[in-house]
Amino acid sequence: MTFEAGQLRAFLAVAEHGGVGRAAADLGLTQPAVSRSLRRLEVALGAPLFERHSTGMRLTEYGRALAPRARAIEEEAQRAVEEIHTMQGRGRGTLRVGSVGSVIAHLVPRAVDALLVRHPGLEVHILEGVEDVLVGALAAAEIDVAVGGELDADERIAVVGSLRWQDHVTVVAATGHPLRAEPGVELADLVDRRWAMPPARTAPRRALTEIFRRAGLDEPRTTVTTRSVVALKALVADAGFLSVMPRPLFSAERRAGTIESLHVPGGCLYGFVKRRRVLDRGC
Repeated sequence: MTFEAGQLRAFLAVAEHGGVGRAAADLGLTQPAVSRSLRRLEVALGAPLFERHSTGMRLTEYGRALAPRARAIEEEAQRAVEEIHTMQGRGRGTLRVGSVGSVIAHLVPRAVDALLVRHPGLEVHILEGVEDVLVGALAAAEIDVAVGGELDADERIAVVGSLRWQDHVTVVAATGHPLRAEPGVELADLVDRRWAMPPARTAPRRALTEIFRRAGLDEPRTTVTTRSVVALKALVADAGFLSVMPRPLFSAERRAGTIESLHVPGGCLYGFVKRRRVLDRGC
């Protein structure tokens, strides 16, 4: 069978808004038109895509299976239109880049500036995330290219290049943290402190493990786990947590005087990540 673009748009709008009325308003269509598109799609598939309730509409298991594929189809169609318009000289084109925070803070702005000099009509979207988020976004066609440390390629994703890059990764604390007033602080003194970190299997967590391993210590227990760089820096600056960050990631906070490296013997790694992998979705 073939999918009609209008049916997929109606399906995705209803899934997003939880009802035909709001979906119709978003699409600029009448409610009967959206209902007809949705019904035709369900008939073509031979499966109900939504559960109808008085409070709204929720995806069935069939709808949940279709949703990511429908988004991918719609985004690929939009990419094709943009590419053709660009080839005809009447489109801007869009590049969606995902990257880890340290690369965004240092490299991405300069790369985007150079790219826009060569392609002034291009529109660039930037997604910041840790490694597993970037791989998921790439596989789901939410971004076109990802730059990070340990990014795993598979049948959907291909490595297209690498960047030579050295991170200066360090233990960080608020500039007013009480530990700064204590003489002779060692890594062992930090084990029982409160730590805020990204999830396991990300580059900062591997750096945390390596810092304490080199000192013959077990990795501290992470009290708060977050993928949000904003939340991570707020926990360090305002709530007394310790963390491990690449220096470019907190350069603005260093200038503002809110976060600084905590200078303890062995509390930093230079050149921890020697190469950043660049991935895109494989053909």
